[in-house]
Amino acid sequence: IKMPTVTVVRHELMKALGQEYTDKEFEDLCFEFGVELDDITTEAVMQRKEKGDTTAKADAEKDKEEIVYKIDISANRYDLLCLEGMALALNVFRKKIDVPLFRSIKADSPQKMTVSPDTQKIRPFVVGCVLRGIQFDNSRYNSFIELQDKLHENICRKRTLVAIGTHDLDTIEGPFSYEALPPDQIQFAPLNQDEKMTAVQIMELYEKDPKLKQYLHIIRSSPIYPVIYDKNRTVLSMPPIINGDHSKISLETKNVLIECTATDPMRAKIVLDTLVAMFSQYCTEPFTCEDLLVVGHDGKEEYFPDLKEHFVSAGVEYINSIVGVPLQPSEQIELLKKMQLNAEHDAASNTLKVTIPPTRHDILQACDVAEDVAIAYGYNNVP
Repeated sequence: IKMPTVTVVRHELMKALGQEYTDKEFEDLCFEFGVELDDITTEAVMQRKEKGDTTAKADAEKDKEEIVYKIDISANRYDLLCLEGMALALNVFRKKIDVPLFRSIKADSPQKMTVSPDTQKIRPFVVGCVLRGIQFDNSRYNSFIELQDKLHENICRKRTLVAIGTHDLDTIEGPFSYEALPPDQIQFAPLNQDEKMTAVQIMELYEKDPKLKQYLHIIRSSPIYPVIYDKNRTVLSMPPIINGDHSKISLETKNVLIECTATDPMRAKIVLDTLVAMFSQYCTEPFTCEDLLVVGHDGKEEYFPDLKEHFVSAGVEYINSIVGVPLQPSEQIELLKKMQLNAEHDAASNTLKVTIPPTRHDILQACDVAEDVAIAYGYNNVP
């Protein structure tokens, strides 16, 4: 299985780490943390070429000179798929910062998304939220787009299970509706297009598109296509194919509406949590987002995202048996802190109650906890 690779510009990563490493020192840090520095190159960041946005053209010359790290990560570490996540994880690992407390805030009158019953026939689930007062610059903006691409390839299984849409909230007006309609009834100008066209024409347009043609099969044979509207019937997106041009985000965007439509609700929540955890640090109130109220096809109301921590228990002796070193509970707790996991020791049962933040959806059971203790202890240090 090919491991996912995250591509980061070296000087941007060093700035985020607050320290200059030589390439060898950084390679050693990666090894300690359990990832691998696969390649050091000076080519332009590959994904930027695909986007065709003006900022990428302006930066093309500068990019040629930029040194780029390509880092191999575990397939289930979705939080490491962008510079923001890598920097957060390494800063916690090096004890430079504590794990942030991520919070979702219920607004007095929250943004609302109503789900129509017909969506159940094609793509039943939707989650979302708002990032308020976000401040983009070139590198943050590119990272935001690239993370979505990486998630689409990875946990979203090429958009079959989850598709992400991000929108400039100030160009649209809630409440929103998630519907499924015959393709000839859907009409809008897709991303980076001026002309309105029907969904039938849009599907024809993208048959020759090197990137988008691979997603057409997901809905093509269906008599109805998923579509998200605002209150004025402006199309936000036709998932999982394309967003509307009207609500596209830019460097000037201040408020971002994120929507994730899905066939797998658990993965949709993980994807949303990951986007929030990585980019809410740039919001007016860092590490917060604003809830989206989703009214289900059955009228059931639910707020997203659920950034609540969850808990996993792991026996102290069990952890030591996996690591191969007799560690005290207090030592295990300190090591877990380096991996973004806070833990408390229950003396009566001699177990650790481990708090799992929304960045670490890969921690599911005691063996995952033990593995993180081993990484933090250092495989090289195990006798």
